[in-house]
Amino acid sequence: MAGKHELHEKGLRLTPQRELVLSAVRALGHATPEEVAEKVHQTHPGINLSTVYRNLETLENVGLVQHTHLGHGGATYHAAEELTHLHLVCGTCGSVGDAPIDVAANFVQNLADDYGFKTDVTHFAIYGTCAACVKPVSKQLHSFTHRFLSKKLRSLQPLPAKAVDQEHERSSS
Repeated sequence: MAGKHELHEKGLRLTPQRELVLSAVRALGHATPEEVAEKVHQTHPGINLSTVYRNLETLENVGLVQHTHLGHGGATYHAAEELTHLHLVCGTCGSVGDAPIDVAANFVQNLADDYGFKTDVTHFAIYGTCAACVKPVSKQLHSFTHRFLSKKLRSLQPLPAKAVDQEHERSSS
């Protein structure tokens, strides 16, 4: 459960709802408000979705949770102490992975140096293709390319030997 002291340090009263919502966010990692509500309902079915939304907003305002946009849907929440990673979203399978925030250090520094722009890379997701999905695509592409080129090479007519000799003589002179 969320510590009484950390909520008081942020100027919040410790309510059962805040404690449950914060604990659910921490337990789930990345979670939508609906997923947080589902987790809370496991032990306290009387807490409704609007209460979860209000508490997520309050906890975010004091810096205990942060939201991130991981897709076209609503926000996903995670505990503020987890702001040590980037969110990697696979456009093929939809999986969400993490990468150390240091990976983006040069990018963040370049934006600051070149544009005077302070970047919060923990607030958005980087879209691409995960390793699990890249392998099958690479194999399929290799297989397709091999079949395509083999078919094309088979369809080419070989040059007569005389034409090859003449071409060789022209390029040698």
